Amino acid sequence: MGLKKYIFSILIIVLALNAYAQDGFRESGQFSSWVNVNSGSDLYLWGGARYIPQFNYRETLKNGHFLDAELSANIYGSTRLRPFDSHTASGGIDLYRAWVRGSTDQFELRLGLQKLNFGSAVMLRPLMWFDQMDAQDPLKLTDGVWGALARYYLLNNTNIWLWCLYGNDTAMGWDLIPSNKETPEFGGRVQLPVPRGEIALTYHNRVADSRSDGGTVPGFQKIPENRIGFDAKWDITIGLWVEGSYSKKEENLGALTNQLILNAGADYTFGIGSGLYMAYEQLLASFDAEPFAFDNKALFSAMTASYPVGTFDKLGTTLYYDWEGGNMYSFLNWQRQFDHVMLYVMAYWNPQRFDLPAQSGGLNIFAGKGIQIMFVFDH
Repeated sequence: MGLKKYIFSILIIVLALNAYAQDGFRESGQFSSWVNVNSGSDLYLWGGARYIPQFNYRETLKNGHFLDAELSANIYGSTRLRPFDSHTASGGIDLYRAWVRGSTDQFELRLGLQKLNFGSAVMLRPLMWFDQMDAQDPLKLTDGVWGALARYYLLNNTNIWLWCLYGNDTAMGWDLIPSNKETPEFGGRVQLPVPRGEIALTYHNRVADSRSDGGTVPGFQKIPENRIGFDAKWDITIGLWVEGSYSKKEENLGALTNQLILNAGADYTFGIGSGLYMAYEQLLASFDAEPFAFDNKALFSAMTASYPVGTFDKLGTTLYYDWEGGNMYSFLNWQRQFDHVMLYVMAYWNPQRFDLPAQSGGLNIFAGKGIQIMFVFDH
């Protein structure tokens, strides 16, 4: 926690510098509120609100160097109720982003609480290592990670990433076991241009901590884990991509010892009216005691489509099919854009047991059948 306080203090100082200069300091924010009616829940009426105030600072230094910083908070509250009978409520204030960055035209170094994500997949993402973004969330909200990220951009569009993370103990993405927050994590990524596209290779090393797992796996304080990932994307009339991740833990955790996730997808915009966009992905995930045994596997298909209606409206749908469980997940979306306001309406028809990959932890608001209305204001 001492390192976090140190970085946070530096950030406050940087934001305070030249705050009087309009070209250096900027404030913005996003307010959102939503209501959800779910016929399959005892407390079938859900509602909530969130405000994310954001402060940014940027300064141009000598010799083409830049300094910028970001500070934002997540202020939220929600309630679930059955009118005139019973209800539950929760809320809080969390630090959302807190980072400082020094950069040049070809290099950047960012320190603090930040968003770290990459990969080519759209809906079912094997490389969702450090975020929790839900494909159905129009705001793409996700908690950040504490650490340092360095990126170097070569003139031929090759870029190299290196990172070191510390103090993170929340299970992200596909993680079923959180990291040991007292042990640094480190990794890197090399992304290369190829004809009509790009390819990348990614590596990460962490130490997991299974003591808080509730006894479903042996309780180890330190479980070394190595991950390797690859992804590639091409634009050849249609968009094509592949993405995969393999991780191995050095302790015997049964089916959680080895994890293999593979994805292949394609997208295309058809010349129908204003343009009909469609994308399809196929995912295979396997969790095994022995590498590549495929004893505990999951197979999912995903399809999304969107179509602009006029200047301010867009219709969309997303479908998932679970081949092992035989379940279909269906979402229908409509969005309307105003000057600084977005209105989203979503109808969904899903199984009561919500088992979409990397989205099934805890109580899920989209389990069962229902409708959600969301109002978003940006300033």
